[in-house]
Order: sequence, then structure tokens, then C-alpha cells
Amino acid sequence: MSTRPQRAYRYFDLVMASFVAVLMISNVASSKILDFGPFTFDGGTLLFPLSYIFGDVLTEVYGYARSRRVIWTGFAATLLMAGTFALVGALPPAEGWEHQEAYEAILGMTPRIVVASLIAYFAGEFSNSWVLAKMKILTRGRWLWTRTIASTLVGEGVDTLLFVMIAFYGALPNALLWSVVASNYVFKCGLEALATPLTYQVVNALKRAEQEDYYDYDTDFNPFKIGR
Repeated sequence: MSTRPQRAYRYFDLVMASFVAVLMISNVASSKILDFGPFTFDGGTLLFPLSYIFGDVLTEVYGYARSRRVIWTGFAATLLMAGTFALVGALPPAEGWEHQEAYEAILGMTPRIVVASLIAYFAGEFSNSWVLAKMKILTRGRWLWTRTIASTLVGEGVDTLLFVMIAFYGALPNALLWSVVASNYVFKCGLEALATPLTYQVVNALKRAEQEDYYDYDTDFNPFKIGR
């Protein structure tokens, strides 16, 4: 276990960049509702569960405080993306450019989806990280699978309900809305459960490479605090 001061890590920035990329791409892909076998969900669901896997890895290896910094970095990048899309959509198109309606049909929903994603992810990811960090202490670092799955069940439940309701309430029929909620939740939790062996490999590899295995004994879990 480690309670050392913050220091430089070899792979922390790569994990953070991957997390931000997943978050931003998922927000854009969420503009489309699709059928995938028995599931009905927004397109971002195909990629978004990876953000929870990154969240588990970050909290397990680097601790809750560093995971919190990554989450806020993703928020800032996504807000910049949403603001840019909104500004570009509001500016008049050049003469001869005839794709304004197509732009608005796809990216015009993005600001609402981004707001929904940020609110839902704020509640869901911090719930996920809190549960994982507390369970790590409770289990003394054993049984990683119990805390990755338990934290996902809590975090994804909060995230999915808030996201779908904020992003699509009033835009989709109620029957489809609840179908999307159920499909999103089952698909996301199932995907992360299936990814548990990969999560084990990544976590163990990072712990060895970074010489770190952080336990949040003295961590301030306030989600609005950027530092430790």
C-alpha cells in the first residue's frame, strides 16, 4: 500500500488521454439510437463503458484523488467540444455549403447530450470511484473483481438513469425511453463484467510499472476538490 506524496508516473498521462478521448467520442456517438441484437441504446454506449474501466484502473492504481483530476479534465475538454459545436452551428453557413440541416441533425443535439453526460458522469463516476476506494480498504486489497463489479453496478445505475432522462426525455416515447435505460444498464454492466480479466491484467501491469498501489486512507472524497 502507499500513502506517499504525489509524484510523476510513467503511464498516468496516457490513461488520462485515453479516458478523455473515450468521453468525447461517446458524447458525439450518442446522437444516434440503434438496435444491437436485443438491446436498444444510444451509439455512445458501445464505447462509453471503457470510461468506467479507466475509472476503476485509475482509482485502484493511483487513488481517488488522481482519478478525480482526470474526471475534471474530461469535463473541461467535453465542455470545450460542446461550446465549439454550438458556436459553429449558430454561425451562418457559407454560400454554397448545403449541409447545415445535416450538421444540426447530428451535432445539434450534442450540447444537450453533453450536459446530460456531464451531470450523469459526475454522479456515476464519483459513485463508482468512491465505492471502489472504500471497498479496497475494506477488503485490504483482495478480490479486485468484487469491487470493480460492485462499483460498476452502483455507478452505471446512477449514470444511465440520469443520462437517458436528461438527454432524451421528451424527445423519445416513454416506452422507448425506458427500453433505452434498461438496455444501457444491462449492456454496460455486462460489458464491464466480461472485461474483468482484462482489467486485472491492466491493473497488475500498471502497479508493477508504476511501483504504486494506492489506498485512500486519508483521502478527502469531496468531488469538487481538485487536489488531494
